[in-house]
Amino acid sequence: MNPRAHAPEDFQGRVEIRTFESTLLKHNRLGDRATREVPVYLPPGWDRGEWPVLFCLAGFTGRGQSMLETHPWRRGLVWHFDQAVARGESPGAILVLPDCFTRLGGSQYVNSATVGPYGDHVARELTAFVDEHYPTRTNGRGVIGKSSGGFGALHLCMHYPGTFDACASISGDAGFEAMFAGELLACLRGLVSYDMDPGRFLEAFAENPDLSGDGHAVINVLAMSACYSPNPASPLGFDLPMDLETGQRREDVWNRWLAFDPVQAVERHAEPLRALRLLHLECGLRDEFHIQWGVRSLSRRLYELSVPHTHEEHGRGHRGLDDRYGPLLARMAAALDSEPQG
Repeated sequence: MNPRAHAPEDFQGRVEIRTFESTLLKHNRLGDRATREVPVYLPPGWDRGEWPVLFCLAGFTGRGQSMLETHPWRRGLVWHFDQAVARGESPGAILVLPDCFTRLGGSQYVNSATVGPYGDHVARELTAFVDEHYPTRTNGRGVIGKSSGGFGALHLCMHYPGTFDACASISGDAGFEAMFAGELLACLRGLVSYDMDPGRFLEAFAENPDLSGDGHAVINVLAMSACYSPNPASPLGFDLPMDLETGQRREDVWNRWLAFDPVQAVERHAEPLRALRLLHLECGLRDEFHIQWGVRSLSRRLYELSVPHTHEEHGRGHRGLDDRYGPLLARMAAALDSEPQG
């Protein structure tokens, strides 16, 4: 299918909406569609020369399409990047905005027997698709995201060596012990109205996806369970990391979650991170999910493992951080636009 242009009057460059039919996402247990719309931003002069490519990963409950916002009061990251390129404040780059949304709110960009092989989808299917259709630069591919997208950026770089050359995580999930301690209990509190039955909650949520009150905590924990502890033999397709009656951790399941925690995963996957041309971590000191402590722990461990990176903190919380993308996209584009060092 030919791509269609998106709001060309709002951009100095061009945005194309590509329809991509994934082979890997077909027949997933959740019943999510395999055909996805993939917005691709092309900088001014994109058809002259080769360009770095930045994959921009949305957070939990988000999709890449949201980054195209062009409302005069709510400019999205693509608009800001386009303006920075036009003003000469950033090198040009191709931006790819994957749609990895699921009926549970997200995929964490991991391979799951329940949710689907979203890690392979992004790191293998979409990268090959973009390289086939656009003038991409060799050794010039980066990945960036916020929250679950930041986690996804780190996860993909650790598990697909050589696929990405730069990585930036904005408030990316890390330090699961601090992150999920309260969230697991809030999930249980939210299930009280459903007789502690996650299946009943999901049926109601499908009719009315209400995230108010403890609704976000419930769907968050169920989605993370589907990603981190899938179990095809379970009625719901996943195991919960806590007992529904007492709230106590189910250590065997919780350990499966912890294997995905970047603070622990880096012990096994430091080498791919060490090979990156740029690795950036950041988080707000008022983060409501307590991710700042996990990011600090991750940064400390990276130093101990001699993995070059930058770590930045600011005084804000977890939300409303879209403005953090602009400088990072420029830094990543500059790093990928230069020749790699030995």
